[in-house]
Amino acid sequence: MTTSTAVQALYRPFTAGTLTLPNRIVMAPMTRAMSPDGVPGANVAAYYRRRAENNVGLIITEGTVINHPDASNNKDVPHFYGETALKGWANVVAEVHAAGGKIMPQIWHMGTKGQVNDYSEAEIAGIVKEFANSAAAAKEIGFDGIEIHGAHGYLIDQFFWEKTNQRTDGYGGSLVARTRFAEEVVRACREAVGPDFPIVLRLSQWKEREYTVKLANNPEELEQFLQPLLDAGVDIFHCSTRRYWEPEFPGSDLNFAGWVKKISGKPTITVGSVGLDSDFMTFFAEGRSSGNAGIEGLVQKLENDEFDLVAIGRALLVDPAWATKIREDRAEDLIPFTRDALSTLS
Repeated sequence: MTTSTAVQALYRPFTAGTLTLPNRIVMAPMTRAMSPDGVPGANVAAYYRRRAENNVGLIITEGTVINHPDASNNKDVPHFYGETALKGWANVVAEVHAAGGKIMPQIWHMGTKGQVNDYSEAEIAGIVKEFANSAAAAKEIGFDGIEIHGAHGYLIDQFFWEKTNQRTDGYGGSLVARTRFAEEVVRACREAVGPDFPIVLRLSQWKEREYTVKLANNPEELEQFLQPLLDAGVDIFHCSTRRYWEPEFPGSDLNFAGWVKKISGKPTITVGSVGLDSDFMTFFAEGRSSGNAGIEGLVQKLENDEFDLVAIGRALLVDPAWATKIREDRAEDLIPFTRDALSTLS
């Protein structure tokens, strides 16, 4: 099947280090909470396999929590520890690989306590160790890399943000000091998996209900913020925004992923309302999505080398064949996203 010229850039191969992907489409991590007592079943494996069978270059799983009391507030969010849960994830990997796909788990601590100021240094060290334990398990199971969730107001991001991190020790204070926890997590994961296993770090400037917040207010601050994370061993940055088409800083058309790539020199993943007819907050007010809005502008930015990979969220959640249909210029066959899709593993 010939790829439509308008979207050809999405289907170019991608290589970074030991990671080789057949195209630039990434399934974004989306919490499903359909793993009873934290154990992913055959339905979860089939859910991810369907995307691998339909031209998704890389699957990043829903957030999977580490072994810590404050890591989750939902018993059906999958664990990434314990024999039973890891056996379930091994089956997911086997199914995705059998379909020719690549997959990484998103390793997560929700930070349900909501206050990083109360953690002792000993407890912080324990959390860092659990991230590393999950990273090592991912490699042992056969995943193709890991993503560390450092965005959207969860634990790592709570350390990043001055509003939630008011510590006066080495983990708080300046912008650079507030990166220390994430740096230690990345470094520990790197030590656990070795030099060649891909590590992705997901970042966002915005927070839940605080959409205009910026950790870095300008490119100079962003460079200060990124350097410790680069030094710790991040291979790829996953740069979350509400709307991928919006410039991150005045005076440039580059979005967040564009700026992070320009400053870090590392590959980046862009994400934010890709495939929706409006940004996701407007979508939830209207309850619908066309599934194919803004593709031309997205592809142009990709062709301009502003970023390397494109993460698709809700459009892929509802339609496992989204990437195939886009490739074959079958926009009329796309399944529109509705709230009902959140209740099933289609």
